[in-house]
Amino acid sequence: MKILYFYQYFSTPKGSWGTRVYEFAKEWVAQGHEVTVVSSIYSKSDLRAEKWVEDQVFDGIRVKVLNVRIDNKQSFLKRIWSFVAYALLSSYYALTIKADVVVASSGPITAWLPGLLARFLRGRKLILEARDLWPEGAIELGIIKNPIVKRLAYAFENFSYQAANGIVGLSPGMQSHIAAKAPQRPVISVTNAANIKLFASKQNFQHPYLIPEKYAIYTGNIGEVNNSRWLLEAAKVLQSKGRSDIKIVLIGEGQQREVLVDEAKSLGLTNFIHIGLMPKSELVSLVQHAMASLVPLKGTPVLDTSSPNKFFESLAAGVPVIQNTKGWMKDFLEINQVGFTLDPNNSEALANLLIELDAKKSLKVSLGERAKSLAAEQFDKKILAKEMLDFIIDPKCVYSSPVTPASSEKSSLNN
Repeated sequence: MKILYFYQYFSTPKGSWGTRVYEFAKEWVAQGHEVTVVSSIYSKSDLRAEKWVEDQVFDGIRVKVLNVRIDNKQSFLKRIWSFVAYALLSSYYALTIKADVVVASSGPITAWLPGLLARFLRGRKLILEARDLWPEGAIELGIIKNPIVKRLAYAFENFSYQAANGIVGLSPGMQSHIAAKAPQRPVISVTNAANIKLFASKQNFQHPYLIPEKYAIYTGNIGEVNNSRWLLEAAKVLQSKGRSDIKIVLIGEGQQREVLVDEAKSLGLTNFIHIGLMPKSELVSLVQHAMASLVPLKGTPVLDTSSPNKFFESLAAGVPVIQNTKGWMKDFLEINQVGFTLDPNNSEALANLLIELDAKKSLKVSLGERAKSLAAEQFDKKILAKEMLDFIIDPKCVYSSPVTPASSEKSSLNN
């Protein structure tokens, strides 16, 4: 089968970004399918291009690299231009590349445009993949304010759902939300996956100024949506309690990085540490030896449906997760006892929990062992790649969510 995949942020493990499409496509290629991904150049990806369009191959995956650059540090208008440019340029390949099925993955939602063109002008089977709830997310976060733009965005969303042969949401909450909007369309939840072999294989700890099990780690974008200030405020509380021996480590970049790092320096915080982007393969050791993995998000209802890569990779590494959404991740952590959910506005609660974990080493170990076992059972890339492939082949073959049934029952909490 020939699969054409539109995704603007493709990366391999050599990059510093999620590898869902790479991992899934690699599995599909190994089963004899032909996969072509049309992508652009994201600052956290390892994709690079000198020409306007380049053909590259990664482990049998054919990648059309459009030299359209996108960076989280870009202005709002420049990012919008990058989204539109990718959608328009990739539409050429929607019309010219032969495929049995087209997968169009958002965000941004503009990535669905080439998929829709392939559906209506070439008669291709279309599977939409929703990584975020748009336009709800943009509206709740204040990105889209104009009422006319809101109506147009909702109209495009609904039109896209009705045009699709099937829809994949990245969390049970997304699945519930989409199914309510498109009850006549097959909808499943296929969460992000973890590379179990990479994250579960114990690696030696090598870092010049960190001590194993004495730091909590955050990996990803440093910004308002990610509630990054919560981490700085917790570091302040720890230092005020005389526990600057417990570090909070941030690995990544983003719009708030300089502001937070500069503020930490001005306050003399020695326990708030920033490390730049690094390949996923180098990140594993730092995650494995952390006392906890931090998965903060702004306290906005739409973010309760999120499915961040770091959540699954942390579980695979055997590290308890601390997060602050009220959706499916909260239910999952509580039911399976592999982590904690805290108020996104209560930094003292985070500081106190880290102090408790430092004092109760056995608690961290027991949580971590359960997390690692659970990740291998439910979030292995091979399992989820097969589930999505089966759905692509026959959207009527609807699977249940990969999370535990008890967790799924509560997944609509945020809707």
